Amino acid sequence: MRLVVQGPSLRQQHLITLTNLVNNYRGEQFVQTGINAYYLPNQQSISPQVKNFCVSENIDFAYVEDYQTLNNIRLAVMDMDSTLIGIECIDEIADMCGLKPQVAEITESAMRGEIDFAESLRRRVRLLAGLDATALQRVIDERLYLNPGAVEWIDCCKKNNITTLLVSGGFDFFAERVQSMTGIDFVHANSLEIVDGKLTGNVLGDIVDAQAKADALARLNRQLGLAPEQTIAIGDGANDLKMMAAAGAGIAYHAKPIVQQQADYALNHTGLEGLIYLFTV
Repeated sequence: MRLVVQGPSLRQQHLITLTNLVNNYRGEQFVQTGINAYYLPNQQSISPQVKNFCVSENIDFAYVEDYQTLNNIRLAVMDMDSTLIGIECIDEIADMCGLKPQVAEITESAMRGEIDFAESLRRRVRLLAGLDATALQRVIDERLYLNPGAVEWIDCCKKNNITTLLVSGGFDFFAERVQSMTGIDFVHANSLEIVDGKLTGNVLGDIVDAQAKADALARLNRQLGLAPEQTIAIGDGANDLKMMAAAGAGIAYHAKPIVQQQADYALNHTGLEGLIYLFTV
């Protein structure tokens, strides 16, 4: 394994301290991969002291398996809302009709895993019945933005021949816009029913829930002829856990506690460019 540490608060003194905290240190030196990103090779076991120190110093850390490098990853699957982009689209749609607090409360509960996602989505979308469909474009024009490092991460995937899939419990209207902004290869998301220019309060077809996300990952894996270990998945909410478990590595991005606890790696202090340095050697 290699110990990867990164983040805006990382300083040289931290690296010195970490060499004293790793297990069985044998004189290895940290290798710099980015402005605030380093890895220490040849780690045989995980040190709880390293974890405690990094948490206390607001440093992202991960013990990454040696085979998990950009050269060996062939598919990256990503959540959209609060992962690739910095908003929850349905909450912002609801804000257009004065219902954001009610919808956001359901969203948060679903992301914490307290409510079944499909049911939570139906409940939220029902609240939007009658809203003019132009509100969707207003969300794009006025509120939608990529999270820091998103463009750099997708560009890195392209340079390393990594196929990218955005799979979202949100809506295709926004997913397709994000695809055009970033160049992501494939998108899979829910469709809102619109009749006479108004949202009906219904979702068309099967809902993209946790299982559907995992199924989309597995389906593209098969199409590309990949082994599971050649895939990574990135998300922030409970709805992402099944797809993260189906991947060779699941990464929690500024995620809910339940997701961080079950993920292989977590990024809490870097932007999405942190994914680049997790897998750079």
